[in-house]
Amino acid sequence: NNLMAAQMTNAHRRFLQVLMSNGITEGSEARKLHQHCCETDKVYYAHDKLDDFISTINSHLQPLFMQIRKGTSEDDGRAHYAVVNLAETEVTKMASDYTEIELELFRKTMDLIILSENGFASSTDILNLADQLKTKKMKKKEAEQVLKVFVEDKWLSE
Repeated sequence: NNLMAAQMTNAHRRFLQVLMSNGITEGSEARKLHQHCCETDKVYYAHDKLDDFISTINSHLQPLFMQIRKGTSEDDGRAHYAVVNLAETEVTKMASDYTEIELELFRKTMDLIILSENGFASSTDILNLADQLKTKKMKKKEAEQVLKVFVEDKWLSE
């Protein structure tokens, strides 16, 4: 059986655009956005159908190797949503807002956080990664600045 993806409406497109421009969106904000998009475009809205709504968008993003993912914050246990890139190609590397060395520092930072017992990594440990990067070494002062940008861009929280 071939299953066809549900029709992507303007409500879906608007939701996706806002999510992409926000970076990471807290769960209650995503629910409000879902309602707003449905009401604005006069499409059926059900408060408990956010996951279905997102699944429709994801089925259309699949060929682009992208997906809306739901994650839980270690701080408060609340859900957050973000659009993620599932493929790392030369094109996606070029399309990034960050340099290759900054992305490497980010990946290594994520590894530190994930492997820690408490879901945190100290800034000292992260700064010590700066001179272990494969792309090229990064001065601690430089790494500090990059981490500040990641926090400002809401990819990391202090």
